[in-house]
This record gives sequence, C-alpha cells and structure tokens, in this order.
Amino acid sequence: MKKSLNKNPLMQNIKKVGIVLRPDTPELIKEFSLIKSIFGKNNIEVLLEENSASTIKYNDKSYSIKELSKNVDFILSLGGDGTLLSVIRQTIDFSIPVLGINLGNLGFLTDIKIDNFEEFLDEMIKGNYRIDHRMMIEGNIKFNSFNAFNDIVISRKSISSMIKIKAYINGSLFNTYYGDGVVISSPSGSTAYNLSLGGPIVYPLTEAFIITPIASHSLTQRPLVMPVEFEIEFEIIDSQGAVVIVDGQDIYEIDEKQKVKIKISDKKAHMIHNTDRNFFEVLNEKLRWGN
Repeated sequence: MKKSLNKNPLMQNIKKVGIVLRPDTPELIKEFSLIKSIFGKNNIEVLLEENSASTIKYNDKSYSIKELSKNVDFILSLGGDGTLLSVIRQTIDFSIPVLGINLGNLGFLTDIKIDNFEEFLDEMIKGNYRIDHRMMIEGNIKFNSFNAFNDIVISRKSISSMIKIKAYINGSLFNTYYGDGVVISSPSGSTAYNLSLGGPIVYPLTEAFIITPIASHSLTQRPLVMPVEFEIEFEIIDSQGAVVIVDGQDIYEIDEKQKVKIKISDKKAHMIHNTDRNFFEVLNEKLRWGN
C-alpha cells in the first residue's frame, strides 16, 4: 500500500470495533468468526450489533447500533453497499467512522474484500488508510427532517398518471417537472439511481446537488448540477400527492401543495478507505469503460 496522504485526522490506538452484518444472512457466522479472530490477534475487542447477533445466534452480549456508536472506535459493515449505506444512515448522528467489507465484487462504496481484510487491518494500525468525509443531503417535510446519503426521490403515487412538481431555488421558481418524478442526488449517490436515469457521474468528494427528472414528459428537461449554497424546494402539484423515498429505505407520503425542502446537511458520512482506492478505477471496472 502507498503511504497515506490523508489530511483528515486518523484514529489513534484502536481498542474496540463494532460489527454489523448484512440482515437475514445467518451463514455470515463463518466470516464474522474470521474477522473477530483477526481483531483478537491485534488485541482489539469486538462488539456485535444486536440484530446481527440474533441472525447468527451469537450467545455473547450484543449491542444496539446507538450503543455501538458511543463505545467503539469505528464500525465495520459486513455485506455490501446496501449494508454499508444502512449503517451510515443509522450512525450519522455520532460522527463514527465506518468501514465496509464486501463479500462479493467490489462496490462503489465498499472497497475491501474479506480475503484482504487482515492485510488491510495491519496497514490500518500503522496509519496507512484514509477517512473520507462525504456530503449528506438534508430533507424537510413539514415537521419531518431526515438525512440521505445517496438520494431523495419524489415520485408519483399512481402508476397510471404523471406528476407535476414545481421547483424553487431560494424561494424563486426555476422549473416545473412533469413526468414520473425527480431524483435529488448527492455526489456519492450519482452512481446509484441517478446513473440509471442518465444523470451525470460526480466525484464523490464534491459538494453539489444533482437534480435528475424521472421519465420526463418533455425532452427539454435535463439533469442539473447545483451548488450546495442553494436551498431547493419542490412543491407537489397533484391531487393524489406524492411519495418521498429516502435512500430507497424510508418512505414518506405527502399531500398536494406540500413542499419538500432540500439543502446540504451539516452532518457528514465518515468512510474508511484503502489509501490505494481510486474512484476512477472503480468506475472503469463497474461500467466496463474501454471494453
């Protein structure tokens, strides 16, 4: 591995780590036991999240995600990008670093495979790793406030009709979307739903919003990249209302004339990475560029 050029503060003297497993996967007991033994060799205590413990029938004490976040140096997510995304969203209030271990092909978010974990931990203990601080999006609907890592989707309720959405920047109308809805993505989420809609790929450490229409009725509607200094509002113009989907995990129903307010969150996702990780190499592999 290359020597770390990370400018963000690294963890010192790692003593405890929390582990969260991919849900409903009892066969991960084998991988968990391996990872726990590797931490044990390095005198690092392992605390297992309670739902994960139930899944693999772990008999020792287990902990809520909140308890883990308050008592460990970092949290390890064992699964894939979806598991890591869930962990980040659940721990966002605690500014805890999260490391994703991928059990299959490398993901856009997870770059360490379990076969390479022991080597990576050795380098991590030496300080040869980095912590990326990634932008989150904050959304507000009436009295509900939430944070999204990838995206916030505003979608029609009925598959038989389209939805009209008025968009405002700092209180001034700038566009009206008519179609299946709109996706507001972070740079990290630009390779998720946004990408499948033909939206642009944005380097994940950039701070910007990406607004991408879903099946727009007009060919003149195009994805738009916006600076985070703006506050964006989306007003629902549809008697049936709309649904708001946060990172594909939480769903809110909203009524006609209600507004969804979007701005940059004051919270960041803290992600542990290999110093050799190269976002453009990941793109090349995942999107088969040049093949």
